[in-house]
Amino acid sequence: MNLQKFLINQEISENLKEGINCITRSIIKTSSIIETAPLLKNLGKLKKINIQGEQQTKLDVDSNNIFIDELKKTKSVIGAVSEEIDEEIIFDKVRSEKQLLVFFDPLDGSSNVEANASVGSIFSVYEVPHKNKLNKKDFLQKGKKQIAAGFSVFGPSIQLIITFGKGAFKFCLDREKNNFVMVDENIKIPMEAEEFSINMSNERYWGASIKKYIKDCQLGAVGPRGKNFNMRYIASLVADVNRILTRGGIYLYPRDNKDSKQLGRLRLMYEINPMAFIVEQCNGLCTDGIEDILNIQPQSIHERVPVVIGANNEVKLVSDYYQQHQNSVL
Repeated sequence: MNLQKFLINQEISENLKEGINCITRSIIKTSSIIETAPLLKNLGKLKKINIQGEQQTKLDVDSNNIFIDELKKTKSVIGAVSEEIDEEIIFDKVRSEKQLLVFFDPLDGSSNVEANASVGSIFSVYEVPHKNKLNKKDFLQKGKKQIAAGFSVFGPSIQLIITFGKGAFKFCLDREKNNFVMVDENIKIPMEAEEFSINMSNERYWGASIKKYIKDCQLGAVGPRGKNFNMRYIASLVADVNRILTRGGIYLYPRDNKDSKQLGRLRLMYEINPMAFIVEQCNGLCTDGIEDILNIQPQSIHERVPVVIGANNEVKLVSDYYQQHQNSVL
């Protein structure tokens, strides 16, 4: 089944169908500029620093422009938030019922492109519950208010994972037909984990709870966990989460003391909320270490949070480690 037929069969609004088609066009166009970037020598970094304090690449800017240009064309999308832009974007359009807000990271893991490693795009969709002029509060809804979320992976194949709150579905791009075709439906993550994903170079900055958890995993069958684990870390959120959806496991980017000004590394609104929505539809869990991510009330559009995401029982176990060894999300 291709994506268009799939959308027709979903009990979702026409606004949302238009919004998703717009987003998937953006993803396909972004995948094309990534494929040709080495040929066009479009892999360089720019002197500009974005709102995240990160040096932008040419592809960051180009992919962001693709998304903005496509979103402008719709009647359904009235506002947006991008990782690459400081403020909320409000489009000059006629207001109507149940218009959409789209949050997106146009090119997650862009620093990996030069090494030809997997990257992708992430998006989250909300409805505006009124027809009045938009205000900042409209952009600060809890993750549990999402009506759709998804991400793409630009790897050996171009994949799209999407949810509308009734299961998660995986599509693969048929390049000849320029369309996504379903390859997996009602994805389920195993309750137990045998793989963990974490940036071990930050170990010296972790709190006691995470150090203890990772040490117990490393001890394997002779340790308190009583089984062996593998570690897999791609440093591309879309690729790491897609691996969990494919074969299980857990991903952690915990709070640490590397930067006392930051509660976490990853962005709540356009990275972790959509991933949490998807993973919970697959019987997984996502927390900040203790609390459910989807219940967090955001304070800003670029807010960062710690994250533990993946297999249901393993995420719960990490929360136990926090309670037992430190009673804190640090």
